[in-house]
Amino acid sequence: MVSHRSSKQPNWRWLIPPIVILILLLIFSGTLVHLTTESWWFSAIGFRDVFWTLLTWRGITWVGSFIIFGLFLWLNYWFAMRVTRYSTIRFLEQSDLSFYADRAPKYIAPIIIFFMSLSAAGASVTAWDTLLKFFNATEFNLNDPIYNRDIGFYMFQLPFYEGLQDWLFALLITGFFVAAAIYLLKGTINLDRGWQYIIYGEAKAHLCLLLAGLSFLVAFQFWLQRYDLLYSGEGVVSGAGFTDTHARLVALTAMGFMALALAVIFIASAGQNTLILPLTGIGLYLVIYLLLYQAYPGFQQRFQVEPNELAKEKPYIEHNIQLTRDAYNLSTVERDDYPAQGRLDRAKLNDNEGTIRNVRLWDYRPLLTTYGQLQEIRPYYSFRDVDVDRYTINDVYRQVMLSPRELSRAPQNRWVTQRLKYTHGYGLVMSPVNKVTDQGLPELFVKDIPPESSVDIEVEQPRIYYGEETNNYIFTGMVEDEFDYPLGEDNASNRYQGKGGVDLGSFWHKLLYAYDLGSFKVLISSQFQPESRIHYYRNIRQRINHVAPFLRLDADPYITIVNGRMKWIVEGYTVSDYYPYSEPASNINNASAILRSGQSTQLLTGGFNYVRNSVKVVVDAYDGTLQFVITDESDPLIQTYQKIFPDLFTSMLDVSPELKSHFRYPLDLFKIQSQMYLDYHMSNPEVFYNQEDLWQYATETYEGNTQLVEPYYTIMRLPDEERVEFVLILPFTPVNKDNMIAWMAARSDGGNYGRLLLYEFPKQELIYGPSQIEARINQTPEISQQLSLWDQQGSRVIRGNLLVIPIEQSLLYVEPIYLRSEQGELPQLKRVVVAHGDNLVMRPNLQSAIAAIFGEETAPPALSEEKPTTETTIPNELAQRALNLYRDAQQAAQAGNWGEYGDKIKELQGILEQLNQEENDD
Repeated sequence: MVSHRSSKQPNWRWLIPPIVILILLLIFSGTLVHLTTESWWFSAIGFRDVFWTLLTWRGITWVGSFIIFGLFLWLNYWFAMRVTRYSTIRFLEQSDLSFYADRAPKYIAPIIIFFMSLSAAGASVTAWDTLLKFFNATEFNLNDPIYNRDIGFYMFQLPFYEGLQDWLFALLITGFFVAAAIYLLKGTINLDRGWQYIIYGEAKAHLCLLLAGLSFLVAFQFWLQRYDLLYSGEGVVSGAGFTDTHARLVALTAMGFMALALAVIFIASAGQNTLILPLTGIGLYLVIYLLLYQAYPGFQQRFQVEPNELAKEKPYIEHNIQLTRDAYNLSTVERDDYPAQGRLDRAKLNDNEGTIRNVRLWDYRPLLTTYGQLQEIRPYYSFRDVDVDRYTINDVYRQVMLSPRELSRAPQNRWVTQRLKYTHGYGLVMSPVNKVTDQGLPELFVKDIPPESSVDIEVEQPRIYYGEETNNYIFTGMVEDEFDYPLGEDNASNRYQGKGGVDLGSFWHKLLYAYDLGSFKVLISSQFQPESRIHYYRNIRQRINHVAPFLRLDADPYITIVNGRMKWIVEGYTVSDYYPYSEPASNINNASAILRSGQSTQLLTGGFNYVRNSVKVVVDAYDGTLQFVITDESDPLIQTYQKIFPDLFTSMLDVSPELKSHFRYPLDLFKIQSQMYLDYHMSNPEVFYNQEDLWQYATETYEGNTQLVEPYYTIMRLPDEERVEFVLILPFTPVNKDNMIAWMAARSDGGNYGRLLLYEFPKQELIYGPSQIEARINQTPEISQQLSLWDQQGSRVIRGNLLVIPIEQSLLYVEPIYLRSEQGELPQLKRVVVAHGDNLVMRPNLQSAIAAIFGEETAPPALSEEKPTTETTIPNELAQRALNLYRDAQQAAQAGNWGEYGDKIKELQGILEQLNQEENDD
């Protein structure tokens, strides 16, 4: 007898949910840990609300996209499987795998749908900014000239609608492909049945409804493209032209209605078993598309617009000029004539002593090298850049150049050395722009470690934990003291006392940071104490971008000393590429030249047609605290971000006068505005169309190469002003000409901050441009010969920036000459070239060069008692010749021209003997 024993098999299905949850936790554990440490970091710097706003809306876009895509794809998959439930996958029917034909999709499809949804969610997460701007839009109170809509619609609503259209189109097209793939694999789509009946029934209705949804979205896209005409590049300028408004607009409107009709056709054909109706609709749609959308605009452009282009396009050129000026804030440029007919004399120079005192003799490039040779102290310190600023020093308003001494690397590649020991840079170097020592080196106001100051500026907190070179994370408050600075044979130590960094006092904090950083040392090191802190995102640009990713930053952060503390100031810009009729910055003349010359800015390399310098970000070099100061309250973009992040920004009213005194007009913004103004100074549409008055950047010579003149800061007295001020200036020349046509100035001080001025020279007169002065220098024998002689004696001549200094309706040209040994890296200022009118001289310093042109500065005679004098009989002519020979001999000696030196001394000896003989005869 066979006994049957039944046994109950264990059901392992209950393990699937916890296993899936465990796998998801492992997959997303890194993200969860990172978000936790991010919340600690934002809380430590005082911007916790910013973090939660960013996380919430990024989470909404990610989770929302993931869920909607997942459900929609699963719904299409489920319906297609239901319709084809009696069919199997055709290519598996005759194989050994036919058993798995029905089961495989149940396991493979969820995985595919999961990853497709994951990809869609990742692509959607960047839309948080568009969503928030849509819900917090601000009006510009200015309408476009075609549709009469507020500019705010284009800046805030249109990007949202276009993004939504793209997102929905991606949703429907992926759903269509999922369903079509099932129908194709299971043979529901059968090409053997004839093209009219390749699909029918519920499957056909399913795909027709999806195609109808896609058609509705195409109609929506055509509706949006009507507004995109305002950014068209098909005409003579950016923005809608005659053909756009009279042909393309009609075509887009018609195609929108055709797409709606096509959607209705797809819906109507859903209940039919043939494809005649939808295929007929698609064919008719394509014919109208080719005729109306493709052919008609080209026909109108060629036969109606081009024969009379100026008359047809004139109103649209006017729109482009006006709105481009508005977009780049050029409508407020104050224009004035600058005759440049005045002749300078010593009296006028004395009246502009503040301007002369601040002529910048030090070019930032050789000065950076000189700083490095004189003041880096140790190889692990470095000077990254030289900044230009102004200070009231000993009651005198002066322009200075300064550079922070940052810690670029640790001496050894060890964890303790890199993370605990060498944590910060130390101090800075400051020098006036016009002072030179007897050795041709800069005179240092602030120098050495610890900082020593020869003026009334003190650096009370010189340590730099946050800067441009601080790219690694560090720990402070550890058992090990930090290296502070070299002190003789030993090193000074330091313990961080600031409020920067995130607390690491608990095991929980150390555990999560060890996991987040991928460093087990954080967990096991015995160096940690209750007061230990971790500092990261120490690079100031990275730090700012992490808090305010919607800002575009200037390429040149600069350091300042405010109440004894070192603070970085970084310019923040709000930009957009949705300003109607505005010319993109990359389209304008000289844009490619700027890129080739290395003067490209981060603004220029990104697409935009609207820009405002709405924010200045102040970063404390010691504790990393951030202050986002709004400097342009009128910018609707920054007003919108204020609504989104109400606790992020600081008003200018809350900024100390000491800090505000160091705000300057942004260099990158000025480059962009001046670049746009090369074309857009022309307001007459006919002149603009014919490009009759195009300008370009002036050129100069630097180290033997021709380059564009860079904008430069200077302290000067502008025409019709009573006091000197800190301005940023740049000369312009006509296209393909070297003479100057105008110069632009941006003001930085007090109530005049942000004002742009343009001074135009008479077009009928020759005003020397920088390259023409360079040519005159090369053509002056005594100068060119001397420079050539230096270049042949183991030295290298560096010709610095040629500065054009406007003074009293006239111009003074100044170019410093540096000498650098081929074996050394210590450039020295050896000569200064000064030109005015037809006079051009080269002398050892600025004062002697000015004296050579305008005469020696006279001082009032001193009052003294009359004393009996002995009449001298030395002839004045011989004495003057002797003095001139002595000076020439000294110059020859300094130049190393010993042959000429010997000749001058011999000649001088003869004159002295003659003078001595005449005195004895008397």
